Amino acid sequence: MMRILLFLATNAAILVVISVIFNLLGLKSTLDAQGVNLNLEALLIMSAIIGMTGSAISLAMSKWSAKRAMGVHVIERPSNQTEQWLVNIVAQHAKHAGIGMPEVGVFQAPEPNAFATGMSRNNALVAVSTGLLQSMNADEVEAVVGHEISHVANGDMVTMALMQGVVNTFVYFFATVIGHVVDRVVFKTERGYGPAYYITQIVMQIVLSILASMLVMWFSRYREFRADAGGAKLAGREKMISALRALQRAHNPEDLPGQLAAFGINGGGMSRLFMSHPPLEERIAALQNQR
Repeated sequence: MMRILLFLATNAAILVVISVIFNLLGLKSTLDAQGVNLNLEALLIMSAIIGMTGSAISLAMSKWSAKRAMGVHVIERPSNQTEQWLVNIVAQHAKHAGIGMPEVGVFQAPEPNAFATGMSRNNALVAVSTGLLQSMNADEVEAVVGHEISHVANGDMVTMALMQGVVNTFVYFFATVIGHVVDRVVFKTERGYGPAYYITQIVMQIVLSILASMLVMWFSRYREFRADAGGAKLAGREKMISALRALQRAHNPEDLPGQLAAFGINGGGMSRLFMSHPPLEERIAALQNQR
């Protein structure tokens, strides 16, 4: 609840600040003089509704979509010793982390990987790949599960959804403002909306979304260090370090699709600014430097 209240307060403060800046700079009056006639306050509210609705729907569907995207087999009744052991480890970590028992699943993939997703701390899914179970020893798998349980305990799924909602809000807001300016000021459209408005808005949404994703990925990398520390606390620091070293030995780990990448265990990425995970050597060093 505190996280949501903090988010709402921060979002409201940002809306107020942007409105004040627009008025202090005289931008609103300038736009009105040019015939743009934008109601910035109404646009902010509409942008927030659009931005947050998409993020909320994505969060609500996260478990359902993850199961289908990854072909997750949810373990309802363990059919072998490995499944029973995995369920027991998840239950043990969940109890120590103070969260509800997540659903436990396995998905077919030769690469070692895992992820956690769900709407809340008490309504989550933790899934591991068959490659992880086959390539890592019990201590390393235990540490990976601890890492994912820490994501759940830290409320990372909700936090990321809220942050993405804020980003969506301001991407839509500024793209719309720029679209109006180009349409009315540059192309002199007097009534309604011309093609320039729609084209500019779409292009700016794409450009601004790419730029904004750098902020989201920065926060994702920060969360990974916290989840590593949580995994070390639940399973043991040496086990967590060993699990990360095992990932280093894996050859070309396959990325998880879409938003699941932000909740995985591997450290892939082509560019530092757009990486959802820090480099594995940095994560190992951070654990080694813990006291």
